[in-house]
Amino acid sequence: MIVSGSAADAGGAQEAFIEVDGLEKVFDVRRRTGFLKRELRRVRAVDAISFTVARGEMVGYIGPNGAGKSTTIKMLTGILTPSGGRLRVAGIDPSRERTRLAHRIGVVFGQRTTLWWDLPLIDSYRLMHRMYRIPDARYRENLDRLVELLDLSALLAVPVRQLSLGQRMRGDIAAALLHDPEVLYLDEPTIGLDVVSKARVREFLRELNTERGTTVLLTTHDLQDIEQLCSRVMVIDHGRLVYDGALAGLHEAGESERTLVVDLERELPPVEAGESARVVKVEGPRQWLAFPASMSAAPLVARIAAEYPLVDLSVREPDIEAVIARMLYPSGETPAPRSGREPEPETVVPAPGNS
Repeated sequence: MIVSGSAADAGGAQEAFIEVDGLEKVFDVRRRTGFLKRELRRVRAVDAISFTVARGEMVGYIGPNGAGKSTTIKMLTGILTPSGGRLRVAGIDPSRERTRLAHRIGVVFGQRTTLWWDLPLIDSYRLMHRMYRIPDARYRENLDRLVELLDLSALLAVPVRQLSLGQRMRGDIAAALLHDPEVLYLDEPTIGLDVVSKARVREFLRELNTERGTTVLLTTHDLQDIEQLCSRVMVIDHGRLVYDGALAGLHEAGESERTLVVDLERELPPVEAGESARVVKVEGPRQWLAFPASMSAAPLVARIAAEYPLVDLSVREPDIEAVIARMLYPSGETPAPRSGREPEPETVVPAPGNS
């Protein structure tokens, strides 16, 4: 059963750019169980999910490790062929017309680069220019704009292998956008980035969506990415779509909490935080307060700053997996164990009857 919210309903009233209906992906995984013995295990990575994404929407697509997020993205791009169901992106079947679709989509996999490792960054862009047959004037205009917005001018002559993770990620995003794609798939685009790099990438994505109306589907484990970029979020768990709606609704369904970490000048009894928050831990002058994730931290911070000798504070966001676990398992039962990684097509074979 899918928990839905108003965000999904609003998106459905617009032009559907991505249409997914009963999408499935099944792998047969062979695993060694002894000398000359192998066990064949069927893994249903994506299990009959359905959704639509309107043109120009920014949607968060989240879930625990091994939930089926990357497998879905690979089917949306045509890298994998669905085992069942119907899938269309801009009216195109990705697995049947992958080359045609490639000119209309951009993809960034946070842990895998599309750049040429030993070449200067600018050479990768020149290769993209030829591969996508981008008109010269359009290529120069897009390159100049992306270099400026992503602060890449000092990096163009640097080999990709010498770039930091944050620099390479900005370079990958620019490469994915050189040909003006209508939809951008981002798989963990801020993984491993520092605070400054994350802020720069998020600001750029906001501008891209506002100015050009680019549709964005974002998978991430960072709730701040979702909060700052997406008005709608979809949750997948064990291959099934279990929530589709606003982020606030997800917090309510999972009863998630944020944590305010307060450093006082000296050790004191637990602070009086009012009915909206509670002290969950005290360690010397440091105290941890939990409060609802849907609530702003500002009133709580203002109250503590006015009544206590405050030195420093920070707000910690709830972990996505914890939010989803509380939503799916409210009574506290233990969920089935996960592999922590979705099956890779190189190590599995399609189930019988699937292409």
